[in-house]
Amino acid sequence: MSQPKKIAIIGASYLQLPVVEKANELGIETHCFAYLEGAVCKEHCSEFHPISILEKEEILNVCRSLKIDGVLSIASDLAVVTVNYVAHHLGLIGNDLESTEITTNKYKMKQVLKKENLPTSSFEIVKDESDLKHLDNFNYPLIVKPVDRSGSMGVTKIESEAELHDAYEIALAASLCKEVIIEEFITGNELSVESISQNGVHRILAYTDKVTTGAPNFVELEHHQPADISDEARARVNRIVISSLDVLGVSDGAAHSELFVTSQGELYVNEIGARMGGDFIGSHLVVLSTGFDFLEAVIRVALGVEITYEYPKKKNSGVIFKNDLNSDEFDLVSDSSDFVIELESGLSEKRSFLKSGDRGNYFIYQSDKRVNFE
Repeated sequence: MSQPKKIAIIGASYLQLPVVEKANELGIETHCFAYLEGAVCKEHCSEFHPISILEKEEILNVCRSLKIDGVLSIASDLAVVTVNYVAHHLGLIGNDLESTEITTNKYKMKQVLKKENLPTSSFEIVKDESDLKHLDNFNYPLIVKPVDRSGSMGVTKIESEAELHDAYEIALAASLCKEVIIEEFITGNELSVESISQNGVHRILAYTDKVTTGAPNFVELEHHQPADISDEARARVNRIVISSLDVLGVSDGAAHSELFVTSQGELYVNEIGARMGGDFIGSHLVVLSTGFDFLEAVIRVALGVEITYEYPKKKNSGVIFKNDLNSDEFDLVSDSSDFVIELESGLSEKRSFLKSGDRGNYFIYQSDKRVNFE
């Protein structure tokens, strides 16, 4: 009897739990790497390795000794670097190191998109506070954020130069590489696109509408599939996303693309992550709305197994986080509705947020129509 395949999963928080459980279901041996604190996957994986996801060399050595067959992570930009580093050195499936550097650095990403004439907002890198004096060509409002973080961490919208210094300090504190990017603010609806790539061929899976707290921090409160966009807009989104994935060098695995759609129908690429969307978008909503098993697909890609595409469902799905604006409706719907697939009601009751990590209770739904709070 052949031995089960082994995969390394970089990260062990609740974000990685769905892919651990899917791999277990498929009979695959799972090895999780992360700090012990918050490692909920520890009790679910075949073996837990208490090593920081940033310790690339140490993880590589362990994976080499284990003869790992594939390496992956979902919903974590920080983990993507280690995933592709290990894959590169072990000859496994992954995106190349140049693509990894570009897709985990917002400034380098926008440089490539601009060079290839793909639509994105005006931007500038700030490596030192003195660079703030050279922003005369920008029109306010602006978005200030670290080049290398996600989950709304360190993000601020500012309306005037008087707010620039404080926003810069917030972004700088959040940045691991101590670099900040400043972008002109695009007014429009936010849309995200989930896709998967194998051997350089890209397949669009789902479109997601996003609801945020708005300025100044834009913490995400709701995600709904399918997005409310026209067929014509969807076709343009597809062209832009696929072209962006090509020029960014994304060849294998999941991708999460974020775009703005203006009232005039213009499209702008905000960011593209070479991983699933967080907030349960990739791990839960895609399969609930389309029937396509996104989790199994990313595992198959990592192991070099061909993906088959089937879409047996056409439903609405979404995730809604409890906050000051929806508190009463949230409790009413989550307590009595048969369309609620998963409910987390035991977390923090803090309902004002500066970043995604401040959120607590949520529910995930699947329904014949979108769940909207009036």
